[in-house]
Amino acid sequence: VQLQASGGGLVQAGSFLRLSCVTSERATDAMAWFRQAPGKDREFVSAIRWIGGRTLYANSVEGRFAVSRDNAKKTVWLQMNNLEPEDTAIYYCAAGRFIRKASSEYDFWGQGTEVTVSS
Repeated sequence: VQLQASGGGLVQAGSFLRLSCVTSERATDAMAWFRQAPGKDREFVSAIRWIGGRTLYANSVEGRFAVSRDNAKKTVWLQMNNLEPEDTAIYYCAAGRFIRKASSEYDFWGQGTEVTVSS
């Protein structure tokens, strides 16, 4: 399974970005977004199931970020609104069997896309 994330960039606080993740195959049911800021551990952001569309969010992004998917396009998006400098990180998409917050639950990872939010 290969994952390709894109859509990162440099934006001002309060702005928005939409990240995309295309998978080569829907081999697992859960797709997730994680992020890693400089000097910090990788943290869970959001996840979604291909079947049924159930979603999960980190408390820090709930209400600002929205995850969605298109099964036919094998694509997952992360709409990030009202961005804050604290959202600055490399964002990774991942695929796993279940939607979980632990990175160890995900078997396949993309290369990451960088998001920088200036104040």
